[in-house]
Amino acid sequence: MGIVHWDDIDGHRAAKGEMDATWQQLGKAAGAVGIGVNRMRVAPGRLPTPPHSHGASEEIYYVLGGAGLAWQDEQVHELRAGDCVIHRADEMEHTFIAGPDGLDCLVFGTRHPTEFGWLPRSGAVRIGWPWIEGRVDDPWDVEAEGPQLAVGDPAPRPPNIINIDEAERDVTRRRDTALLATDERSVLAGFYWERLFPGAIGAPPHCHSEEEEAFVMLEGDGTLGLWPSPRAASSGSVREDVPIRAGHVVVRPPGTRIAHSFRAGPNGLTMLIYGTRKTNDMCWYPRSNKISWRGLGVIGRIESLDYYDGEPDDDEEQP
Repeated sequence: MGIVHWDDIDGHRAAKGEMDATWQQLGKAAGAVGIGVNRMRVAPGRLPTPPHSHGASEEIYYVLGGAGLAWQDEQVHELRAGDCVIHRADEMEHTFIAGPDGLDCLVFGTRHPTEFGWLPRSGAVRIGWPWIEGRVDDPWDVEAEGPQLAVGDPAPRPPNIINIDEAERDVTRRRDTALLATDERSVLAGFYWERLFPGAIGAPPHCHSEEEEAFVMLEGDGTLGLWPSPRAASSGSVREDVPIRAGHVVVRPPGTRIAHSFRAGPNGLTMLIYGTRKTNDMCWYPRSNKISWRGLGVIGRIESLDYYDGEPDDDEEQP
């Protein structure tokens, strides 16, 4: 089904040198395929990771609680609850420094398979034709032996750090949405904070062919609606309404043939919404029988048919 509660997921503590954080792999537990969703709790005054950057992956952080500093390219910027920090691929080296009460964050990121070869006797790592000398010890051990990360006075916050109170809002009769990782701020994925008003439904039930989505419930309760496609229904899938509450993590990989939607309970439902961006994605809407060809900007209504509809009976044509 792709739903877990963060209270049910074991944490793993990684502590070496000035790095000390407990990690929960929420996305993996919920069945994520091409994305990662982790919760990291950083000990007071500590770092979650060494300063780093990614060549292909894009990371988005959301501060659930605590406070601290975002370290970016040797500058630091103050962080507080409700902040969203966006790190596009191949851009800034980054890490975080927790304040005196620690730092509690959610981390969303894209995954990209990288082909390389490992030659254990020579210690060579092949990346295409070139090769580099590899090591089998833990690079965090090297980080732990180095000097402490230099931290100066906090600088003004750059555009890649935005709080939900500062973000542009899209408010309708059904919902209030804070636009965080918009097209202007991120490339590979979008990210939003959204509150559904009591009894309201969010986006219409839909299913993506290529894009993957993750939802983290922050406050309130409601239901996750699951709508099977005709092909999925013919294989035994049925319409479901699954109760959800704060702490639930829902992952919808691409191509499930099961559409999803959310409806708020009597107290409303607040969530974080993360979704990849794929030009060739198609989206199916079961209640209206529509398909959206996202890259073309076209939406059309279709008639669902059986696989063999219109095909001649080959057995009758045998001589």
